[in-house]
Order: sequence, then structure tokens, then C-alpha cells
Amino acid sequence: MLRLPFIALANLLLLLRTLLGAPFRMLAARDRPAYVRFRLTGEPTYRERRRPRFSLGGERPEPADVTSLERFSEALALLAKDPKVKGIFLEFEGLGMSAAKREALVALLADFRARGKRVVAWAVMVDSDTYAVMCAADEVLLPPMGRLELVGYAAESSSLGEGLSRLGIRPQFVRRGDYKTAPELFTLPELSDIQRRTVESFLDERYGALVDAVAKGRGKTPEVVRTLIDQGPYSAQRALAAGLVDGLVSESDLPRHLGLVKADADADDETELEPLETYLGTLPFPPVRWKRLWRRPRLALVPVTGIIVPGKGNPGGRMATSEAVVKALRAAGRDKRAKAIVLHVTSPGGAAIASEEMLEVVQRVARKKPVLAYMDQVCASAGYMVALGAKELWSAPHAVVGSIGVFAGKFDVSGLLAKLGIRRTLLTRGANAGLLSFSRGFTEGERAALEADVEEMYQSFLGHVAKARGRTKEEIHALAEGRVYSGLRARDAGLVDRIGSFEEACRHALSLAKVPAGDFELKTYGGAARRISLLKLLMGAAHPQTYVFCPWSWSLMGGEREALEALDQRVEPWMRGLFEKRGEE
Repeated sequence: MLRLPFIALANLLLLLRTLLGAPFRMLAARDRPAYVRFRLTGEPTYRERRRPRFSLGGERPEPADVTSLERFSEALALLAKDPKVKGIFLEFEGLGMSAAKREALVALLADFRARGKRVVAWAVMVDSDTYAVMCAADEVLLPPMGRLELVGYAAESSSLGEGLSRLGIRPQFVRRGDYKTAPELFTLPELSDIQRRTVESFLDERYGALVDAVAKGRGKTPEVVRTLIDQGPYSAQRALAAGLVDGLVSESDLPRHLGLVKADADADDETELEPLETYLGTLPFPPVRWKRLWRRPRLALVPVTGIIVPGKGNPGGRMATSEAVVKALRAAGRDKRAKAIVLHVTSPGGAAIASEEMLEVVQRVARKKPVLAYMDQVCASAGYMVALGAKELWSAPHAVVGSIGVFAGKFDVSGLLAKLGIRRTLLTRGANAGLLSFSRGFTEGERAALEADVEEMYQSFLGHVAKARGRTKEEIHALAEGRVYSGLRARDAGLVDRIGSFEEACRHALSLAKVPAGDFELKTYGGAARRISLLKLLMGAAHPQTYVFCPWSWSLMGGEREALEALDQRVEPWMRGLFEKRGEE
């Protein structure tokens, strides 16, 4: 109750500020913009993140930038009620949203249009994903020099087997499951049929979604859209001729095109499209974020983002460390205000020992309060294992899910050492003491021991999945062996419970705690992390459990620009130098 006087004082100050500014905003009301400008760039978050009040350095977003889908939704709801507002102008620049966020954005635009408002989309350079979002607008524009890179999707797979053999490096791996294709990157000279079929199944889904979005937005048949995609990319003029855009308008001419400047006005008129901030300045009584007397229900968000590894560090970014994620889970569990927890998994997998540690804590926390796991990009292998501890598993339609399998191995560099004139002598006590030595290959006994270890890990993985999904190990085995599913196919296979958006998952998590699914506060436990190299992870691994991993899925979903970070920037020059040296010899 001690906070009540402070809340009352804060609200009084907000009220005074609003009342004192009202006359000035009334004077500006006649200049209220008919179109409000928003800029979609990067990857806006689902919910607005708290920013420090005082910070030195760092790049601040532009006034028109959409920083979160939450704030964008609030802005659209406000604009939809204003009869003086005709619509919004959306500028796209370098949009990097996941498919789930794009679908949420399209749903917001559809609702805004359904309330009688217009959406005008404009961009200079447009790729296939961005164009699918732009097709949800009433009008799609490009500048005369613009480009539409509507070409579909491609996934490029590397095979290092032959290159490593030329260096004298022999990759030696044991895997459980024909579909656990991660070691093939190092062992095969070219793409395998299984890997090809798996990747093509995801390309088919993404391509189908693109065709549907363009066909619906541009009023064309799917057959015509597929033909247009095959004829891409397009200059602005060709895109207009093909009916893929509605007009070519330079940035300076946009106000005139939208009717904000009279046709007979001076050509040098400097009228600009104004952001939401300017629009709010024309409302006599704009929305005020009053300090609440009673706090909103809190929902805890724990991200598991990146490669799962043992050790210390912060969760998020490109690496999810066991200690940091466990601490975040325990803190969320201790928070009495947090009524439920959403475990947001975006991981291609990693170390099973770390994922099992996380799983055990998720299960413990789930006995105290509801935990719901949500996956919107990739939740594969060890990442999926962590999610199993939740009460329910939710997925976006086109997320990468599954990859239940294990592999283990090492790189035998004895051939490379011989070429370099380096001799290593391995002395052991114990039949399998040299198992992890890189200076020689596996003995028959070591390989047998490793195969037994991998099989035990695989059976343990099956057991976790079977228990969590209420199935037998035999039933899960039929779905496992490294098979990868989209969210939709994972639901049909019984590996996830429901398909939905992030907001729907959050509200359902609160409903599991018997909390009304109204306005709520989302508090995140965990932060950014340092980078990690997949090559370093594999080369430095000491246990077969490290390879509960599906690296190609991370690349396919855009989590990394390259699945292997170009085999680590520090290693690449060394390898290049070896090739040059061999060429001189």
C-alpha cells in the first residue's frame, strides 16, 4: 500500500501535463495527418522491451520505426477509431521478420483494413518475404528505380567431405537415425537424397505460402503467380507491367500521390508523411499510460535461443548456456507475481547433457506453475528436448520441429599432421583412453563403445519424448531417427499440441493459471549472449551427447547467415593457407 500515494502523484502529474498541453494540441488539430507513416525494418519484437531511462551511446530507432508488434497493434487500434485518418503508409527497408511474425503482421493489417482504413506499402528493394507482407496492403508502390526480387526460395547445402580428405582429415562419426544428417556435412562429397528430400519439403511449404499470399493479395490465380515468380526478378517498370505493383512513385512524390498535396500546388512543396508521434500531437487528449493502482498479471518469458551448451553465459543470441537458462527458469519460478511461464525456444539443438539439465528444471518449475513452450522458428533436437518439460507445446505453422536423434564423432587429423611433418605419439592406459584423440582414428573397440553410448543416448531421448507426449517409445521411434517436421506436420504427428501465434500462446498460458486473458505484463528472464562457432563446438566436444544437433535447420530458418559461420573466421585463413601450400608443392 505504500506505493499508492506515489501512484496517485504520478497520475496527477500526467493529468496536469495532458490538460496543460490540450490547448496547443487543439490548435494543431487542423493539421492532423490523413496518413500516418510507419517504417518496418529489422525484426521488431513481439512485445515492447523496456529501455533504460538514461543510456550513453547506442542507436535509437527513428520516430516512424515499428519497434514491436504490440505497439504497432495499439497504434492501429487508435487510428482505426479516428474518422479523419484515411489510413497508414508503410515503408519497408531490410525487414528480417520470421514467418510467424510476418503472419501476425499480416493479420493486424487485415483487421485494420476491415475497419475501413487504407494501407499503402512502399519500398525500394523488396525480397520475396517482404513482398508477401506488402501484398496485404491496398496499394503496393515502388520508386521508379526500385527492384522486386520475387524469385522464390533457395537453400544451399555444403559438403566438405572431399575437401577435408584432401587436407588429410578424416571425419569419423556415429549416428543414430538415417535422418540425422548433420555429420554428412563433413563426411559426404555431395548432398544425400535424404537431406535433399528434407530440405525440399520445407522449401515446398515456404514456396506454397508465398504463392498463396501473392495470389490473395494481387487477385491472381496460383498458376499465374508461379509463372510470375519464375520470370523474376523485376525492375520497377517490369513489376508494374506484370501487375505486381500498383504504381511507381518516388519518395518525394508520395505526399502528392496520397492526396496530401493539391494537384496545382508548387512542385517544390515540402509536405512530408508524418509518424505517429506527430499524429498524437494533434489529439486534444491523446492516450495516456496511467500508472496502475493494481498491477497487471505478470507472465514470465524465458528464451532458449541459440546452440545449447553447458557452462556459463547469458541465454539468448547464438548460444544458450545451461547455467544461465537454469538460473532464468528458477528466477521465473520464484517470482510470485509471474502466474505462468512461456518458454520461447529458438534452437537447432546442442549438448544433450545441457538440454537434459534444462529439461529437469523446466519439469520442476512446471510443478509450481504452468509452463508453455512456444516455437516460431526452429526447435530441433536438444532444443525440442528442453521444450518437453512444458505442460503444452505450441508452434508456428512453418517452424522447424523435431530432429529426434543423436550423433557423435571426431576428426582424425593424422593425415594432415603427416603432410605437415608433425608426429604425435599417443600413450594410454585403458582400452578406450584414446577415444577422443584427434591424432588417430577409432579402434574397433572404441567405435563399439561410442555406438553403445549413442544408442543409450538415443533411447533416453525417446523415453523423454514418449513420457511427455503420452506415447510409447516404439511410436516415437517411428517419428524419430532425426526426422524433421514443420509445425503443421509436427502437430499432425503429435509432437506439438497446437498451432498459434505468440500472443495466443501467451494468453493461453495465463488461462492455464486461471488468470483472465486480458491485459498482462510480460517480463523476460535472460539476455544476450556471445557468439559461438559450430566448428569449435564440434572440434572441442568431449561427449557424444554434444551432437543432439540439427545445424541446417538453423540456416534454413534464418537464425544464422551461414550454418557454420564460414567454419569459424579464425580457422578459415589457416585452411586456405594449407591449400596454397599444397599447391606450391
